[in-house]
Amino acid sequence: MFATAALAISPGPDNIFVLVQSITNGKKYGIATVAGLMTGCLVHATLLAFGVSAIIKQHDYLFFGIKLFGAVYMFYLAYMVFRSPDELELSGESGNKKTLSGLFKQGFIMNVLNPKVGIFFLAFFPGFLFSDSISTVVQFYVLAFIFMGVSFVIFSGIAVLSGSISDYITKNKNLGKVLKWLQIIVFTGIGIYLLISDN
Repeated sequence: MFATAALAISPGPDNIFVLVQSITNGKKYGIATVAGLMTGCLVHATLLAFGVSAIIKQHDYLFFGIKLFGAVYMFYLAYMVFRSPDELELSGESGNKKTLSGLFKQGFIMNVLNPKVGIFFLAFFPGFLFSDSISTVVQFYVLAFIFMGVSFVIFSGIAVLSGSISDYITKNKNLGKVLKWLQIIVFTGIGIYLLISDN
């Protein structure tokens, strides 16, 4: 939950998209976008649960390889954030009001068709498996619902507070640098955790 919360708060394409939709169309439209994004996570979680579970049952060394990949991918994300500019850019779509169902569908499709989400789940979840007796499929779904629940609460908070957040970002030019280093610390920390975890 802590790792998910840190990731959800850190600025990325999803929460910036929610923020922009909320500013442009209204708070409830932002929440509809969040619902679509989180529903899309179920598709990636299902593919991960059944695919990786099969690998775990057959080959322990392949599972170690997945964890190693996860750590390297987190370090790669930290490096990419390090190279990115410090400024946060918020650009809305003026005069382009959308429906609640339209934004839900857009969030869902945007998530499902983004291969980076599946790769992220593959990198993130295996290090957090928590039981030797519970099926790995069940564990992956538990982790997925925790991820979705925490992210939904934080993203919905961003939608509800969109006006205040937008004003704060505009007024505080150094905020982008602070949030950039927050992302670097979070990604690096998760990468280290994946390397040292016992699962």
